[in-house]
Amino acid sequence: MNVTKNNTDKKVNFEFNKEFINVFNKKIKDNDTLFLDKTLKELHPSDSADIIENLIPENRSKLIELVGFKLDPEIFIELNESVQTEIFITLSTESIVNILKRLESDNALKILENLDEKKKNTVLDKLPPKDRFLLEEGLSYPEDSAARIMQREFTAIPSDWSVGQTIDYLRENKDLPEEFLEIFIVNSNFKPIGTVSSSKVLRSSREAKMNSIMNETQVLIPVNMDKEEVGHTFENYNLYSAGVVDKNDKLVGMITGDDVVTVVKEEVEEDVLRLAGVGDEEITDSVFKKTKHRFNWLLLNLFTALLATWVISKFGASIEQMVALAFLMPIVASMGGNAGMQTLAVTIRAIATKELYSGNFGKIVTKEFIIGVLNGIIFAIITGGIVLLWFKEINLAILISVSMILNMIVAGLFGILVPVSLKKFNIDPAIASSVFVTTITDVIGFLSFLGIGAYFFYN
Repeated sequence: MNVTKNNTDKKVNFEFNKEFINVFNKKIKDNDTLFLDKTLKELHPSDSADIIENLIPENRSKLIELVGFKLDPEIFIELNESVQTEIFITLSTESIVNILKRLESDNALKILENLDEKKKNTVLDKLPPKDRFLLEEGLSYPEDSAARIMQREFTAIPSDWSVGQTIDYLRENKDLPEEFLEIFIVNSNFKPIGTVSSSKVLRSSREAKMNSIMNETQVLIPVNMDKEEVGHTFENYNLYSAGVVDKNDKLVGMITGDDVVTVVKEEVEEDVLRLAGVGDEEITDSVFKKTKHRFNWLLLNLFTALLATWVISKFGASIEQMVALAFLMPIVASMGGNAGMQTLAVTIRAIATKELYSGNFGKIVTKEFIIGVLNGIIFAIITGGIVLLWFKEINLAILISVSMILNMIVAGLFGILVPVSLKKFNIDPAIASSVFVTTITDVIGFLSFLGIGAYFFYN
């Protein structure tokens, strides 16, 4: 289960336009497999995948079904999950098996994850026993674990081998990965005791023992470690690869930097989308699927908006007496909402990067309180001055200034308290925090502005 990753002769940074896509579509309709194959093979797999993703679904299906056209596995793994799933419907079981057999285990596992259960079992049954065992073992681990992103192809040698023996082994063994930067040194129980860079092997004498040139300091990744935590580990220790060990500390795989970059990118995209209440959405998803993804959060937003409206309705008499209150209400709520979202974004990032913990929680909350006070005072002066010049009403200027300070403080505090509280209940703070923070700042903003106004100034 391996494929040569030699893309150095491919054209990269390919910029295609609408005209080129039209030409490509025409070649599909003309069954010009020679042009299609030649074009996709000349490009980097990532650029070829971009072309396929920009085709309309009908033409994608025609392309895959063309007689003589074979989709390169390296292109397939660059496609987003939505398009992969769409192509799976067209591909035969044999075609999927052939793709998996030519991929490294980590990429093969990613493809299997996107198959429905019935097709997944059928594909596994048709794979060679060794490949099937490795993939089934990989699927047995949690979805977000290190085992799901590790590759089972790695280079490990006994500690008592010489450099000469190692070089001969690397040249003669065809089952090794096509590319590797580190060689793992293992003891008789196959437990890693050190690593040696391939460059150091080449620069050492053939007689030197591998255990004499190895680096004993190594960072090992447990198979069950969350893949987000794997990303933090790589960042903290500036790793470009790391061995993965099972519960008995035996070496079972390897994670490389490119896998971690993908994980980090996916996590960032996921958090950004969840903050916006979108969820796991691809640009190539259908209109129905996108609508379904967004519906639940829009519905929740509707109910929170109704809550804020209910609060406003309780001060109808005050608004009737002073119409200016209705004009100025959105200012307080909007400023509080934006301040809350700023704190929320910083907090979620701190949680994700493990920078926020119990030891510094009190300090961070205090800091956000002070920031809220300072921003509140600054914008209270600015807004109060504008309102005074506009309406020539000192009470109204004082009212909006006080409300601004209160809401900015609340925004700062709840921008950190909400995501931390959700985290305590094992709820992803990126999913629900924005709705709660926005609702709280809206309600507090309206309550402070209208409540103080009704009680002190316009009663």
